[in-house]
Amino acid sequence: MDAAELREVLSPEGLRLLDSLPAYGSRDDVVRTVSELRAAGHPPAMVAAVLNQSRLRGRAAAKFGPFAARMLFTEAGLEQATRLSVASLHAGRFRSAGATRIADLGCGIGADSLALAGLDLGVLAVERDEVTAAVAAYNLAPWPAVTVENSDATSVDLSSVDAAWLDPARRNERGRLHDPSDWSPSLDFAFGLAEHMPVGVKLGPGIDRDLIPADAEAQWISVDRDVVELGVWMGAVARPGIRRAALVIGQHGAAELTGGADSDDVEVGDLGTYLYEPDGAVIRARLIGDLARAIGGRMVSPGIAYVTADAPVDTPFASRFRIVDRFALDERKLKKELAARGIGTLEIKKRGVDIDPALFRKKMALKGDGSATLFLTRIADRHTALLAVRD
Repeated sequence: MDAAELREVLSPEGLRLLDSLPAYGSRDDVVRTVSELRAAGHPPAMVAAVLNQSRLRGRAAAKFGPFAARMLFTEAGLEQATRLSVASLHAGRFRSAGATRIADLGCGIGADSLALAGLDLGVLAVERDEVTAAVAAYNLAPWPAVTVENSDATSVDLSSVDAAWLDPARRNERGRLHDPSDWSPSLDFAFGLAEHMPVGVKLGPGIDRDLIPADAEAQWISVDRDVVELGVWMGAVARPGIRRAALVIGQHGAAELTGGADSDDVEVGDLGTYLYEPDGAVIRARLIGDLARAIGGRMVSPGIAYVTADAPVDTPFASRFRIVDRFALDERKLKKELAARGIGTLEIKKRGVDIDPALFRKKMALKGDGSATLFLTRIADRHTALLAVRD
């Protein structure tokens, strides 16, 4: 969104028109809506702007629920915004630590500020991009304790806050920025604030772990098995004795595995009846060993993030599969086996082997009504295929 599009949306007529639109539908529905709005006399630029916002509101419902229906978005802002369910957990940390006014530095469209304000905390929301700051100001207008400032996070006056939350921008108009010193604000600036106040920093889950301060709590969060972020917590917002955490959010609710450090893997053992695939947050946090010990499991192979066990144990921290058969990783043999079993739908998972699952699936020429999961991995230094079903 540029400034001209924002002006169209923020005009009284634009806002009335946006709120009057039905849910964004199929392409045919949109073409018909455009024709109807143009026929009603609405300017083309306004029609385009409000329809784009209607589309973004529809996409935003997955992150913001019913709040999305009254918010404004930019394409990049929505993509980068924290899910409201996760942002509320961030806000709870600050409230539990006794913070009363938090600086949200690099607030984007205001997702984390919204969650903080929802807990009656004061917020100084700072955003460098002018259009994005205006969108944040609109989204946060219902909360009088929030101040939105269009400014650079590194130069804003922080004397009125007692804690800070940062989500450094890791992209610019040329693409992804790989050097943390080029982020906005830089990682050094973000971590340096912890010398003065409690600080939380949102980072990508695949960040180089060597960049995480030794005295910080690192919490990886997954939502519905998708690892969405790494939160680095310092000062009073970090929990005593916890350096690694995996928070898993799903249909079961929220569950967390924590440790004072990376956990040691359990020993490698014989393949059992069940295979457990640890949640990505558990893998990122390097707490696979603690998970394996909790379910009485063993590693299938050194350095491979699969755990095997003889008994089924329910755990929110891993998906469980019952092993049906074991084969050498031979394409022709596997194709025959799958055909003989009538497997037409095949989920392929791989670790420790250099195989493209999509290409491999095509080679299997699947036919039939059956479904299964195929694990392609290494066991006892041999490339192995495990046919399994979700348990």
